[in-house]
Amino acid sequence: MKKFVVGLVAAAGLVAMAHSVMAQSKTVRSEMRTETGTIEAIEASTRTVTLKKADGTFVTTVAGPDITRFAELKLGDTVNVRYYDNVVIRVKQPGESEVISGSKGTTGSEQVLPGGTRAKQVTITATITAIDPTTPSITFTGPNGWKYSSKVQDKEALAKVKVGDKVDIVWTEAVLVSVERGK
Repeated sequence: MKKFVVGLVAAAGLVAMAHSVMAQSKTVRSEMRTETGTIEAIEASTRTVTLKKADGTFVTTVAGPDITRFAELKLGDTVNVRYYDNVVIRVKQPGESEVISGSKGTTGSEQVLPGGTRAKQVTITATITAIDPTTPSITFTGPNGWKYSSKVQDKEALAKVKVGDKVDIVWTEAVLVSVERGK
């Protein structure tokens, strides 16, 4: 489930980021997304869990060492995952220093069954390296070879930025996991 959620998070965050970058400072909130699956297999030695989703597809994930109640999971348990992300983008003023930082944390559930919250926040400074007003689209580059291009919906906002402008991108995500005992 974690791999599924991480892929979903990355896609949603990057699309939202590109659509919002053109304002001086803009927040893009996503809707809460929910995924549910039933535990079909548990491999304790590798901490691997295989879940069957409602559509019949399977997702396999590895529970890291920060997941302290792994041993309490049982075949047939239902795992509910709720995901939320938030992106804030701000055009930097000339001369402002660049930023690259991140933090993350996991908090376990105090409930009878396992669960908890995992959250992280990443802040980077990226540079606008290309703008195509006919498509319309924008391309960013950032630290560690990061590069992203996307179509833009707001042509007026796109007209307010130029190649070479720097933006700070703050991306916050939270994943809430709960377990229900199978019948």
